[in-house]
Amino acid sequence: MSIEEEWRAAYGGDPSPEDMAYLAEGNARQARKRVSADALIRDQSGRILLVDPVYKPDWDLPGGMAEANEAPRDALRRELREELGLEVPIGELLCVEWVPLHGPWDDLLAFVFDGGVLDAEQVATLRIRDPELRAVRFCTVEEAEGLLRPYMGRRVRTALGAAIDGHAVYFQNGGR
Repeated sequence: MSIEEEWRAAYGGDPSPEDMAYLAEGNARQARKRVSADALIRDQSGRILLVDPVYKPDWDLPGGMAEANEAPRDALRRELREELGLEVPIGELLCVEWVPLHGPWDDLLAFVFDGGVLDAEQVATLRIRDPELRAVRFCTVEEAEGLLRPYMGRRVRTALGAAIDGHAVYFQNGGR
């Protein structure tokens, strides 16, 4: 049974117009979170795939922002396909970071999933397919930290640790 079906069953069918109005009012007052979904993708040497977006001064993990009502894993699949033409299995959740309000941006839940290890053929065929990206490259962790903003470097290190430990991590604003 889907969540929608369970919800309707709890009300014995469709809720009354009064109940729907009350629920809609409550829903309208609740927080709306921005959601990003990135992938930790490595090559066979263990280097990390980074992308260089044209709209940011620093490099980033591949992925992007979820659209309204889009699941984070689905958003990541879409972004990898659109930006890099990559169709890879999206593995386990590695970390989720809550990022507070900053600049013009509301707070954010940033998901990082395990994008696996690309084989030599996948690496050779990797191409930018979206004008939002200027470049892609594989980097060591140390090289990546020189290209990423400090908070992204911490997120990458946290995701790598989670991939090794096998336990997803939640943290806030760059720290645990």
